[in-house]
Amino acid sequence: MPEKQGVRTYVLLVVAMALVIAIVTGMCLLLIRHRLLAQVTDDLSQDLNHSVITFENLQAERVGALDRENSLLAELPTLKALMTSGDDLTIQDGAIEFWQLSGNDLFALVDLNGRVVAVYTKGATPDADLRQGLKTLLASPDKHYLIDRQGLYICSLRPLYFGNDKDGTLLGYVISGVSTERTVRQISQPTGVEATFLSGGRVVASTLSPSGQAGLATQPRLLSGTPQAPSTVKFAGTRFLAATEDLSAVATSSLQLVVLKSFEPAEHSINRIDRMVLSAGLLALLSGTILMITLSRLVTRPLEELSQSVIAFGVGDGKYRIPRYGTQEVRQLSTAFAGMRKEIQQANRALLESERLATIGRMASSVSHDLRHYLAAIYANSEFLASHRLSEKERAEIFIDIRSAVHGTTDMIESLLIFSRTGGASMRRAPELMATLLERAMTLVRAHPDAEGVSLITHYGNPVETAAVVDGKQIERAICNLLLNACQAARDTGRPAKVSLTLDTREKDMIVSVVDNGNGVPGNIRNNLLEPFVSEGKQKGTGLGLTLAHCIAVEHGGEVVLFSSHPGETIFQMKIARELQPWDAPVLAEADSHDKVIAHENLQ
Repeated sequence: MPEKQGVRTYVLLVVAMALVIAIVTGMCLLLIRHRLLAQVTDDLSQDLNHSVITFENLQAERVGALDRENSLLAELPTLKALMTSGDDLTIQDGAIEFWQLSGNDLFALVDLNGRVVAVYTKGATPDADLRQGLKTLLASPDKHYLIDRQGLYICSLRPLYFGNDKDGTLLGYVISGVSTERTVRQISQPTGVEATFLSGGRVVASTLSPSGQAGLATQPRLLSGTPQAPSTVKFAGTRFLAATEDLSAVATSSLQLVVLKSFEPAEHSINRIDRMVLSAGLLALLSGTILMITLSRLVTRPLEELSQSVIAFGVGDGKYRIPRYGTQEVRQLSTAFAGMRKEIQQANRALLESERLATIGRMASSVSHDLRHYLAAIYANSEFLASHRLSEKERAEIFIDIRSAVHGTTDMIESLLIFSRTGGASMRRAPELMATLLERAMTLVRAHPDAEGVSLITHYGNPVETAAVVDGKQIERAICNLLLNACQAARDTGRPAKVSLTLDTREKDMIVSVVDNGNGVPGNIRNNLLEPFVSEGKQKGTGLGLTLAHCIAVEHGGEVVLFSSHPGETIFQMKIARELQPWDAPVLAEADSHDKVIAHENLQ
């Protein structure tokens, strides 16, 4: 499973800084907004209280002014004479002059029996409800608010006497009133407070727009008639702070004053402040991000270079540049790594030198015995050849022994040379038929003394299908080594020796299996069987055969493995990559036809 890649340090620093700024900005926005809303609510509450007090004071002044006007009117002899006429039409006609003189919104004259004789308003024509309200006001002189369908009036009641107020004769009453809407608008315009008078859940006077009044009608809490402390309500798409004052005690029927102040101007100011704070936060985020990227790169770039140095050293590049700049900690780490790398390189050189000497020693120990054996055979047989008493047949036999010793020495030297120069650079790949290479290797092995008396069998199928791009000489050499190793193992059993060679062709690779009926590989060398100079239980050989075969297979994208081993059957498998390209087909076909011709000539 591939190792997961972590997050880069500078990315982590930038993200962390951005999160901190975003969180702090968000908390500041919430805190500022909460504090501003609390302050606005407190200020609006105070404004509402001041507005109610101002309204009450203004209404008291209005009532006082009306009382003074009525007192002056009540002292006019013409008004007293008018009330003594006893004719309603005369009183009604004469009352017009006094109504115009007062300039009030409501003017009424009531006789001594409580009958409304004359009543005039600046609005609609007086109706029965207004007359009934006047009678209620007459019955309760301490009330000042007269509620009518057309509006709400602040009224003053004054009795008319013929003579003085104490000893005179009561002639009737004069009532003057002013519409509360005029008074409320005088308060609303400078303070921004909206006022509404409710009677029985019905709006009788208001400074709100018609849509605002309709929205107010959807607030049952305000229409309940219960006095309430300032609280937040929302209607007509606007939030208000509302307070309710009960005026039923001084009104001709139930009456509540609802004062409201909109949050909209304050919210606009709060939104502007929010935008300013948000802009400051974004500016801080932008500038902080740029600064953090710059600082983090100054810190992390030498760390990344140091990491690349460690990776390069891990894959064998001991000259990769180590950063010598950055913060103090990074420089200390670079210095420590440079020292560690130097010590490891020195230790590796010492280890390689010791391994080289050990390898030379093992090679000399392994080769010296066989090499002395071959040289001794050559030397002894050469002395025999110098004798004149040998027959031609004896000389031929001695020459055969010398040639065998020379071939053995040559094979040994060639194995050492191949082992010393194995590598991709020494290969010469070309399209080949693996069946042809197997036949060549089998031909060479059959002629080898170690294969004498061994039954050799080959299985590879259709030769054309065994195409691969390989170094033919190296593959042939590797197969020879595997076959000779199998022949040597099979001959040591004392029973008929058998060795089979099988080729398994696949789409991307090929597997060569060598099977012998020997006693099997000893258990003490199975783990290091492919190492050089490992040769357990053999009378001759350098111990390089399997090592060379494995090296050649690795260079061809494969390997040599001991598939199974037990007495009576040992299987070695060599796997190589085919790496075949489409344009190799004509060359392979020509090679196959050429091999068939040679095979036919050999049969003849």
